[in-house]
Amino acid sequence: MTKFTYTLICITLLVGTLCIADDSGRKVTHRVEPEESALAQKMQLHGTVKLKLYVNADGSVRRVEYISGHPLLSQPAIEAAKQWKYEPSDKESTEEASFKY
Repeated sequence: MTKFTYTLICITLLVGTLCIADDSGRKVTHRVEPEESALAQKMQLHGTVKLKLYVNADGSVRRVEYISGHPLLSQPAIEAAKQWKYEPSDKESTEEASFKY
C-alpha cells in the first residue's frame, strides 16, 4: 500500500469517529432509576438492559426503544427512561442508556 492509501484510510476512520461522537453527548439533568419488579427479585434476575432514547430539543424523552436485556427487567427500565430529562439543544438527538440490575 502506498502512503496515500494509508492517509486516506486514516482520514476515513477519523471522520467516522467524529460522526459517532456527534450523535451523543447531551447531559442528563434529571435521572429516574428503575425499580426492580417483585417477580424479577424473586427469580433473582440480573443483567443489563440497553435502551435507545429519542430526545426532543427541549430535553424531554419522546420515545424509548428496547435494544437488549432480559424482558422482565426491560419494562421498569423503559418506564424510568421516559421520565429522564436532558439539557436543551437546538435539535433532537438519540441517546443510549444502560441499566444494570
